[in-house]
Amino acid sequence: MGIAERRKREKEQRKTKILDAAERLFFSGSYEGVSMDDIAREVELNKATIYLYFENKETLFASIVLRGVEILKEKYTNCMEKQVPGIVKVTMMGQAYYQFSQEYPDYLRVIHFYGSERFSRENPCTAEIGKGYGTCRLILRDAIQEGIDDRTIRADLDPFLTSMYLMISFMGILSMENKWKLVIEAEGFSYEQFTNEFFRFITPAISSGLSSPL
Repeated sequence: MGIAERRKREKEQRKTKILDAAERLFFSGSYEGVSMDDIAREVELNKATIYLYFENKETLFASIVLRGVEILKEKYTNCMEKQVPGIVKVTMMGQAYYQFSQEYPDYLRVIHFYGSERFSRENPCTAEIGKGYGTCRLILRDAIQEGIDDRTIRADLDPFLTSMYLMISFMGILSMENKWKLVIEAEGFSYEQFTNEFFRFITPAISSGLSSPL
């Protein structure tokens, strides 16, 4: 291995180490409660070194958000690659979003927080985050189109609009305030039951009535 290649690898390793340290702090606290000084202490580097890799705290936070978006995108891609009817893929993607929220609740939390208006649109990661979430929606749109083509999803539905309805619904359910969860539990249902009932509710609404393509 040459000197240049070794230095490049060391630089990437240091960048990952900084991200891992920042992630631990952001996951255990709030965005406002974590400072660049905190991150520097956690990673055992001086703050000036961190600024060589990340312009500011917002860029660091956005990089962590991007990690979460990439995990969700991979889950959607895996659903799309299944050899099943389109409507099944759509349901699987909704379930994948729920599974993501259960497996990676901290990533989901920072993703939703990053969607607030407080963050700069000029952050270079913002475009990548938008592109990643956009890719998830496009994958869902393509699954809907497959369902229309294989006649398991109603042909009168527009794939783009339907994908928007579903993505916004997924996001709304999974970012539900705790007060609404308490209302659901007070009626004798678990939050998991609530999410599962959504799929029972939405699938007949988009189904053509055929369980498999003709």
